[in-house]
Amino acid sequence: MLTMFLAAIDQTVVATAMPTIVGELHGLANLSWLVTAFALTAGIATPLYGKLSDMYGRRRLYLSAIVLFLIGSALCGVAQSMTQLILFRAFQGIGAGGLMVLTMTISADIATPRERAKFQGIFGAVFGVASIAGPIIGGYLTEHVSWRWIFYINLPLGAIALAVAFAVLRLPRRTSPHRVDWLGAALISGVLTCLTLLASWAGTSYAWSSPLIIGLGAGAVLLTVLFVLVERAAAEPVLPLRLFRDRTFTLGAAAVTLLATAMLGAATFLPLFLQLATGATASNSGLLLLPLMIGMIVSSTFVGQFVTRLGTYKWFIVTGTLLAAVAAALFSTMDLSTSTFASSAYMVLFGAGLGMVLQNLLLAVQTTTPAADRGAATSAVTFARSIGGAVGVSVLGAVFSGRLGAGQASVTPEAIQALPEAARHATQVAFSGAVTGVFAWLVPILLLGAGLLVALKNVRLIQHASQS
Repeated sequence: MLTMFLAAIDQTVVATAMPTIVGELHGLANLSWLVTAFALTAGIATPLYGKLSDMYGRRRLYLSAIVLFLIGSALCGVAQSMTQLILFRAFQGIGAGGLMVLTMTISADIATPRERAKFQGIFGAVFGVASIAGPIIGGYLTEHVSWRWIFYINLPLGAIALAVAFAVLRLPRRTSPHRVDWLGAALISGVLTCLTLLASWAGTSYAWSSPLIIGLGAGAVLLTVLFVLVERAAAEPVLPLRLFRDRTFTLGAAAVTLLATAMLGAATFLPLFLQLATGATASNSGLLLLPLMIGMIVSSTFVGQFVTRLGTYKWFIVTGTLLAAVAAALFSTMDLSTSTFASSAYMVLFGAGLGMVLQNLLLAVQTTTPAADRGAATSAVTFARSIGGAVGVSVLGAVFSGRLGAGQASVTPEAIQALPEAARHATQVAFSGAVTGVFAWLVPILLLGAGLLVALKNVRLIQHASQS
C-alpha cells in the first residue's frame, strides 16, 4: 500500500505546484510534460516488469523499482531547468511503473478471486487518496516550503517501504529458460513515444501537415505492425497476443486507457482552474480537491466490499463510468461565479464514479486471465493506464494550450493577482475558458468508456484461488 501510494501520488503531486514551477522555469507551454514524461516512462517500463516478474519472480524487481524511484525523486528535487525536471521525471517514472504493476500482481498472487475484490478496493482507495492527496501535499509544500520538497518527501517514505519490503516480503522464486523479449519491449516503447509526441505537438508546436507530425504518425503505425509481427514469433512475448482473445482483457484495457485520461486530466487541470482562474492559493487549491478524494475513497472501499459479497462487478463499473461522465459535464459548466459548494459536489460525484471502476476493471482482467499470464496481463492494464496518462493528458494539454493562446508561458498565480483589476479579470476568464474546454472533452471520453464496459462479460467471482 505504501509503494502504491508513492507511485500514484507522483502522478499528481506536481498538479498544484505546476503554476509555480512553470512560472519560475518559463514553461507553461510544456506543463503537461511534467505529468506526461512520468506516465510515458512508467508505461514503457510496465510490460517489462510484468513479463520479467512472471519469468524470474517479483521480489528483486520490486525492491529494484523502489530504489530507481527514490533516485529519480532526488534528481527531480535538484533540477535547475524545465528540461532537467522533465528528464528526471521520466527517470522517476521507470521506477514508478514497477511499483504500480508489481504491487497489484503480488496482491493477486496471494489472494483468492473474491478476496481480490476486497483488496483491490483497498488499493483503489489508496490510489484515489494518493491521486488527490498529491495536489494537496504539493500545494502545501509549494506555498510554505518549496516545490522541490514535493519530490524530497518521497525519500523517507520510500526508505521505509524499501526496508519493510526487504525484511518481510517473501514470495516463491521462479525461473524460466526463455529469453526476454527486448525487441518487443523496444518496439512498444517506440509506439508509445511516437503517440505521446504526436498528441503533444500536433496542432500546437507543429502544424498537422508538417513533416514531423506526419512522420510521427507513420512511425507509430509502422512500429505497431512490427510489434505485432515480433510478438507473434517471440518465445516469451512481452505482451502475449493471446491475451487479446479474451474479450474482458481487450475491452478492459481499452476502457482503462480512457478512464485514466479522465482521472489524470481532472487531477491535472482542476488545480489550474482553482489557482489561475479563481485565484486560490496553491495550498487552498489542494484542500478544495478534498471532495474528489473523499468520493473516490468511500466509493472504492465500499464497492470493493459489495463486489466481494455479491461476486459480480460489471454493473458497478458501468454505473461508475456514467456518473463520472455526468460530473465531467458539470465541470465543463464552471466559471468564475461557480460556488465552492457546487464545484465540491461535482468533485464528489466524479470521485465516486471513478472509485467504482478502475480497480474493479483490473479485478475483471485478473479473474479471466490464466495464472501463468497474470503478471503480463496486470502490466498490460497498467500500461494502458499509462497510455491514458501519457497520450491522453498530452492531448488535453494540447487542447488547453490551443484555447489559451500564446503569451502566457511565464504566468504564475501571484503574477495574475498583481495585475490591475480589468487585466486580472480578463486573464482569469481566459484561463477559465481554456480549462473548462478541457473538461468538455472528458464527457465523450467517459461515454465511450461506458459503451465498452457494457460489452464486458459478467463473470461470477469464485471463493477459491484459480490455478488455470
